[in-house]
Amino acid sequence: MSAKLTDVAKLAGVSLATASRAFSDPGRLASETRQKVVDAALQLGYDVPGLSGSRTFGVIVPDISNAVFAALIKSIQDQAWHGRHRMVLADTSESSTRERDHLESFTTGVDGIILCSPRLPSKQIHQLAGTTPLVVINGEADHAARVLMEAGEGLRQAVEHLYALGHRKVAYIPGPASSWANGQRLAAITSFCEDWGIELVTVGNQNATVDGGLAAAASVVASGATAVIAYNDLVAIGLLAGARSLGRHCPEDISVVGIDDLDIAAAAEPGLTSVRVPIGRSGSLALELLLEQIGGKQSATEAVHLSSQLIVRGSTFAARTANHALQGK
Repeated sequence: MSAKLTDVAKLAGVSLATASRAFSDPGRLASETRQKVVDAALQLGYDVPGLSGSRTFGVIVPDISNAVFAALIKSIQDQAWHGRHRMVLADTSESSTRERDHLESFTTGVDGIILCSPRLPSKQIHQLAGTTPLVVINGEADHAARVLMEAGEGLRQAVEHLYALGHRKVAYIPGPASSWANGQRLAAITSFCEDWGIELVTVGNQNATVDGGLAAAASVVASGATAVIAYNDLVAIGLLAGARSLGRHCPEDISVVGIDDLDIAAAAEPGLTSVRVPIGRSGSLALELLLEQIGGKQSATEAVHLSSQLIVRGSTFAARTANHALQGK
């Protein structure tokens, strides 16, 4: 005789309602309780969709050491755990060649693929993925479902915020040239600065790391900009240190804005003003879309756009020229 849910509840030491909720609404249970019920179900051979229908999917990221992708991976993995799905992770080290190789190998080894911030062009991604279910996060892919963490709205708020503080010359530190997000962010900042009559200085492309911000510091200081927007929080924090070593202090001498609003933004000294993008939501949504495709549902190729907002902290302040004018009154 096959096991019943009552048997699972008894073995797990929980109520029947709790056992049912473990499969129908797992987010309402503590992870330990959910795990007890799952373990009991597996032990008894209880057949539920979340267990018998588990899938294996691949996730490809450009740099696993980047805190943004680490947070993205965690959100995908947490979502996968509820359905007992298995995740296989691949790191391309920002290499389009490695990205191509991982895509080719995953098309025969997994049920579906989540491709994060691809470095390959859309046409090549489509050719490599073939008929394998695919969801792209932050990238161009004409024939795949996409989830886009757009920084545009938050950047509009950031530029207006800097203008209100008296900044009329702003620098942007771009990330990797092959990054879709970098192109989107540069275009948005350029447009908003033009709208507000702000002079924009773009320094050379940098790695999306603290070292990238350190490397850009001399160029930013030499530009004479009173404020800077960095490609991400890591670059912004590197800039803070680099500018300080050159005798420029934040926010007295230069205001700094990051993008992503990672945990380290609030812990920085001073606290980093940052454009918050929905990293966690994008990961869980991407997996939802992928599982729908794997289950046979035709996925729309129109992108799902997730918006952003500016979080103001201590790294932005009135421009020095504005300060001097106020002091002279």
